Amino acid sequence: MTAGAFAIRGRDVRKTFRRGTGETIVALDDVELDIRHGELAALVGPDGAGKTTLIRLVAGLMAADGGTLEVLGIDAASDPQQIQDRIGYMPQKFGLYEDLSVQENLDLYADLHGVSMAERRERYPRLMEMTALGPFTKRQAGRLSGGMKQKLGLACTLVRVPELLILDEPTVGVDPLSRRELWEIVRQLVDDGMSVLMSTSYLDEAERCAHVVVLHEGRLLASGDPASITAKASGRSFVVKPRAGEPARSLQTRLLDEPGIIDAVPQAGQVRLVHGSEDGTTDEDGLAGFEVTPVAPRFEDGFMMLLRESSPSDAATHAAVPLGPPAAAPDGDVVVEVHDLVRKFGQFAAVDHVSFEVKRRQIFGLLGPNGAGKTTTFRMLCGLLPATSGTLRVAGVDLHSARAAARQRVGYVAQKFSLYGQLSVTENLEFFASAYGLRGRRRRERLEWAMEQFELSPLADLPSGQLPGGYKQRLAMAAALMHEPEILFLDEPTSGADPLARREFWRRITALSDKGVTVIITTHFMEEAEYCDRAVIQDAGRILAQGTPAELRAHAEATDGPPTMENAFIAIIEKARRAEHQPSHKAA
Repeated sequence: MTAGAFAIRGRDVRKTFRRGTGETIVALDDVELDIRHGELAALVGPDGAGKTTLIRLVAGLMAADGGTLEVLGIDAASDPQQIQDRIGYMPQKFGLYEDLSVQENLDLYADLHGVSMAERRERYPRLMEMTALGPFTKRQAGRLSGGMKQKLGLACTLVRVPELLILDEPTVGVDPLSRRELWEIVRQLVDDGMSVLMSTSYLDEAERCAHVVVLHEGRLLASGDPASITAKASGRSFVVKPRAGEPARSLQTRLLDEPGIIDAVPQAGQVRLVHGSEDGTTDEDGLAGFEVTPVAPRFEDGFMMLLRESSPSDAATHAAVPLGPPAAAPDGDVVVEVHDLVRKFGQFAAVDHVSFEVKRRQIFGLLGPNGAGKTTTFRMLCGLLPATSGTLRVAGVDLHSARAAARQRVGYVAQKFSLYGQLSVTENLEFFASAYGLRGRRRRERLEWAMEQFELSPLADLPSGQLPGGYKQRLAMAAALMHEPEILFLDEPTSGADPLARREFWRRITALSDKGVTVIITTHFMEEAEYCDRAVIQDAGRILAQGTPAELRAHAEATDGPPTMENAFIAIIEKARRAEHQPSHKAA
């Protein structure tokens, strides 16, 4: 293909689907697409924007209902197989065989693609070097961390050299270190001349691309270089310093309710906002008396401006307050006490002498790379997994002797959607109401509350497996809160969520905390750690650091980058790993 030619070109692309309820959904509505050969391009947009549908059309896995789409100069409607022979495609859930080793997975995909032994001998060393999987070729895929699984999936996709690589949310559920490594692999491929189209919920990733396509409700909002989208927020970006003693998340919640504010998110102890006025802030926007400083816009600011222009009600989400105050002990009481906690699987210590405390009403973060032991810790805290040793008390209950009693006082949202996909939204909620012992009037009230607070009524009869990702998260949250728990455990609840869904989610969590609920959460979005009162950073089952967000950010001061939570996270992990691999020096 000649330099400068279009790798992907679409005109008036349209696609519709029919839900199980009979409703027709327009997934793509007259979308235009121009991705040049050799470009790194990103698809971004809120949940249900049409990103995955467009990717499947480009990959030749489904046909458009209207318009034209050419991929590598081939008409996608007339010859999808020829397209598939020349592309690499990594879907959101890549089909690794977990009982096969890394090497066996690679060989299987090489066999499927007809890659010769000579090509393998040439290709494999490059893939092992690129992904750093060389030392793990004999390890079963099921025993790899989340980041390593993603790198193996990418290596399997690249066993042959495609002209176009298509990646659907490749960094979902991946910690910051692994995300950075995956991104470096993609950059290498682009530098080698490969065309790459990826969808992502991380807008900082989109900002690094040559071309960005913004979709919303199936429509094209913008297409071009990231700087052109960032410019939408020129002169409208500010940081606001909260008053003494006020959490940034509380100020954010108030500002999002102001009509002149497009967006607001906590950032390094302050609140970053996008203002709707071209002339800057005004006395009527809730900022009077606050210290407000202009800052350079970023891509995410421009993205939020685009959404406001497209649909004024979408840029700022207005979550209703979900719970009344639970009848519980006053603030400041320790409600979760973990001391010297150990969990072993055979000889492997997944959690290795972990200790921390969580007080009532706090939002507490468990942070760490894939395989750090966060989910194992979570399962023990919820009473789903017994500890090998150590002290573990939740809501005043010793989990060694009374796990069932503790479970009645906690809510749990699992890392993966764990409700019943064949049951409707209503049926799932009814099941959980029964499981929590809700009866009669109380049961009816809580069902009505869940439908109203999480705006699930329009989808009440839809099987939960067919819900968009953001609504699956809402349903899982509603089910976990049916019995009004004192403590809510959330295991990577925003993994794969778009910026709008994450803001809505955190408004609900802030409201829960304000009403007295204690929240313990894991996340790979380090910017979300700014919502926490305190957090710990784990790796290899051990706690490396703990404290307030400001205390954790201080670890980034010695790095070259800005003192962000992500830079602090990477600095803490890398320092610990370097120390672990240094030879010990004993005195003679």
